[in-house]
Amino acid sequence: MEPEIVVLGFSKGPTQAGALASSPHDEIAYKGSRTAVGKILAHIGVVPQPTNGDYKGMVDRLISDRTGRFHFGSLVRCTVERYDEKDRSWKGSGGGMLDKFMATQFGNEVATNCASQFLGALPSRTRLVVMFGLGSKLNYVGAARKLVEAARPGKWRTVNEVAYSDGDVTFVHVEHFASQGALIPNWLGVNNHHRAALGRKAREAVQAALAS
Repeated sequence: MEPEIVVLGFSKGPTQAGALASSPHDEIAYKGSRTAVGKILAHIGVVPQPTNGDYKGMVDRLISDRTGRFHFGSLVRCTVERYDEKDRSWKGSGGGMLDKFMATQFGNEVATNCASQFLGALPSRTRLVVMFGLGSKLNYVGAARKLVEAARPGKWRTVNEVAYSDGDVTFVHVEHFASQGALIPNWLGVNNHHRAALGRKAREAVQAALAS
């Protein structure tokens, strides 16, 4: 498999992990959120807008295509949780998951090992990695970039607020597919919201990466 574009979530959340025992693998990734995934990917220009509006069906086909343009996976391949001191509970998803998980010694070790193993040597054809997750103040972007730079030593540069590149592969962050409320419409530019600028910057970085 030598995809041109790699699409990554953070890790399989509790819902996806629970489905492993009863559902085919192709049905688990982004389960229940594939329409949002399709809208996000179309917004940055890596897939066309489906003429029938069936974003979910389009993503179903992309995920099941073993020799296509895309590879779908997770930054952290195993399912992880972090202990929230405030709520006194374990959480496997939600805001701040990556940076707060990495703040622990164990979490940093797990995330670093996964990034090194799966991102350290990408196929030569791979030009773009799309990462779901921004953070309210782009904290996810910063945490992920630290992992990527450690896994892939090189001359990294900032493309814009949501993208960075080593000259071979560009990493672009987009809104998380499971974001609640108005977050996805705001990022897509449906509403008159400042977060729409992050969606435009993601699209610009994608276009530049695939044109190089």
